[in-house]
This record gives sequence, C-alpha cells and structure tokens, in this order.
Amino acid sequence: MKPTLVSVGLFAYFASLVSATALTYKIGANEKACFFAAPEKKGSKVAFYFAVQSGGSFDINYEVTGPGNKVILDGEKERQGDFVFTANEVGEYKFCFDNDMSTYSEKFVDFEITVEDEVRAQLPSKQGSTPEQTSALEESIYKVSGQLSTIARNQKYFRTRENRNFSTVRSTEGRIVNFSLIQCCMMVCMGALQVFVVRFFFQGARKGYV
Repeated sequence: MKPTLVSVGLFAYFASLVSATALTYKIGANEKACFFAAPEKKGSKVAFYFAVQSGGSFDINYEVTGPGNKVILDGEKERQGDFVFTANEVGEYKFCFDNDMSTYSEKFVDFEITVEDEVRAQLPSKQGSTPEQTSALEESIYKVSGQLSTIARNQKYFRTRENRNFSTVRSTEGRIVNFSLIQCCMMVCMGALQVFVVRFFFQGARKGYV
C-alpha cells in the first residue's frame, strides 16, 4: 500500500512540473493565429505538436520564435509536425500558424504545447526502504510515463488519419453525386434532342406529301 501512495505522490509532483495546452483551432482563409508559452526556467523542454485535421490540402505554414523574435522552427505547407527543443532563454515563445496560401478554405488544426522541466523528483526517504528499491520505483514510473506519452501520440496520429480519410470519403461521395446528377441531366437532354429530331423529320415528310 505504501509504494502505491508514494507512486501517486510522485505522479502529482510530475504534474506540477509539466504544463501543457491542447487545443483545436479553426483558422480562416488568409488568417494568421499565434499562441504563446513562457518557460520559467532555462533548460526546460518544450514540445510542440500539430496536425491539420480538415480543410484544403491539409497543409499549413508554421513558425516558432523565441525571445527577441529568434526563429527556432518554421515550415511551409506541412500537414503535421512533432518537435521538441530546449528553451535556452527565459521568456515568451510564440507558436504561429499561417493560412495565407488559402483564399477561401478554412482549416481545423489540432496542436499541443508542453513545457516540462528536466528536474527529476526525489522520492522521500522512508524507514525500511533501500535506495535500490526507491530508484527502481522511480525508473518504473518514468517508464510508464514514457509509454503513456507514446500511446497519446499514437492516438493523435490515428485520429488525424481518420479525419483525413473521412474527408476524402466525403469528397469522393460529393463527386459521385455531382457526376450522377450531370449524367441524369445529359440523359434528359439527349432524350429531348432525339424527340426533337424525330418530330422534325416527320414534320418535314408531311410537308413533302402536301
């Protein structure tokens, strides 16, 4: 029971060291949207993930700048990205998405910004416990944390693929409907043209007999 309580306490301490923002944002045509994060310590790890869920060709321009408008990451017409960098300076970091390549298409972008300190929590010492046991428990918790992060990233990947495939299916369905309507209109027009041609020949034949 005691190891369980210690594990819960350690997870709670980790939660205080990590700050994360996960959002879904709709970016209009020719719109630029920026979001901010402010690490409080030098050497903090900043994770940045984004994926275009729908709209246009599923691409977006992005740029990450640090204090002093120093460009850290940038890219054009990217569908998704997953980056981790070290915040060497304390200050405001800006994460921008630019949809200026689209004249009318709105896009939905999932993104997550995580700021994590590298300081490892120390388990409180207890009577009757050895340093080896404490270290083994700590490493197990870090391993579970890493596996949970991997599962979360896989879920995001599959969600993105699902949304894109659904958009492709919906687009294909719309094209099939439009093609069917055009085909029906062409059949009606061909039938009307055939009736007109037949009537024209019969009317011409009657005039010849008269």
